[in-house]
Amino acid sequence: MTTPISADDYSDDSFWAKVKGFAMAAGREVIDKALCLYFTAREPATPVWAKTAIFGALAYFISPLDAIPDVIPVVGYTDDLGVLVAALATVNSYITDEVRARAAAQLRTWFD
Repeated sequence: MTTPISADDYSDDSFWAKVKGFAMAAGREVIDKALCLYFTAREPATPVWAKTAIFGALAYFISPLDAIPDVIPVVGYTDDLGVLVAALATVNSYITDEVRARAAAQLRTWFD
C-alpha cells in the first residue's frame, strides 16, 4: 500500500532531505543538475514561467512515485536525470555563473 502524497513531499526540506540522503546513489551528475535548478529557482531574476518549469522537475525528482523506482541499482535515477536535463535546457539562459558556482561548492562538500 502506498502512502498518499502530501504538500510536505514538495518542500525545501523534502528537497534537501532527498538530495542529502541519496546523493551518492543518484550520482554527481543528477545532484549537480538538481542543485543548479534549485538555486536558479531561488534567484529573484528568474521569471515565474521558468520557476514553474524548475519546480515541476524538482517535484518529480523528490516525488516518492517514479516511472523508474530510485531503489533500482544503476537505472533508478535515469528518469529523474531526463526530467532534470529537460528543465535545464528550458531555463538554461537563467542559470548564472554564480548559481553554477554554488552548486559546484555544494557538490564538493558531498562528493570530494
